[in-house]
Amino acid sequence: MGNKAGGKGKKDPAVLTDEDLKNLKINTQYTDEEIQAWHAGFLKDCPSGKLDKKQFLNVYKKFYPEGKADKYCNFVFTAFDTDNNNWIDFTEFLLAVGVSQHGNLEDKLRMAFDIYDQNKDGEINRKDMIKIIEAMYDLANEEDRSGEKAPDQRVDLIMKRLNKAKTDVVRRNEFIKGCVQDELLRKILAPNTAAVSDRQASNIATTTSAPMHTTTSINETGAAV
Repeated sequence: MGNKAGGKGKKDPAVLTDEDLKNLKINTQYTDEEIQAWHAGFLKDCPSGKLDKKQFLNVYKKFYPEGKADKYCNFVFTAFDTDNNNWIDFTEFLLAVGVSQHGNLEDKLRMAFDIYDQNKDGEINRKDMIKIIEAMYDLANEEDRSGEKAPDQRVDLIMKRLNKAKTDVVRRNEFIKGCVQDELLRKILAPNTAAVSDRQASNIATTTSAPMHTTTSINETGAAV
């Protein structure tokens, strides 16, 4: 994430290149036709091909109408805007939206981890884990954060289950596995998800989710898919 193909200064952000299209087909569940439709709509609202944070937040909020997307959106935007120009291009926009529209709990946890893994060493610390859970509580519109629902208590329990109680860091697959195995977190973040066994959680943490296609019509930034 945040790895801009060709760099922001080396290509016209309004142009969807073959490389961009290939990247999006690999990393999202969209077809060629869907990507082209999203791009056409994107250019209606952003003719320059540059989407600023305010516009991005307006789009993101539509995926979480009951929740508070601001905090999580800021993290997503910052992760993609690696050169701090205060805008992102279409490819980065659709990668983020793809997870929001199609992604399951594991997809969202994976992206959240990558956002907080600032130095990209595959590890985050306990403080970052708490921030991730707080941001995802916001998206799920979870107001009760007392007692066992407190993000720091959930992190302590996850660390204990992963035999990490004496350390301050977890790796990507450990974080995903720990959150997926936590029944309380799963009920809050993915209320329609069935119970996950240890073996299933282990598989989830080490494999990529199967592609999912949808016929849902979305009309943000003018994009109709």
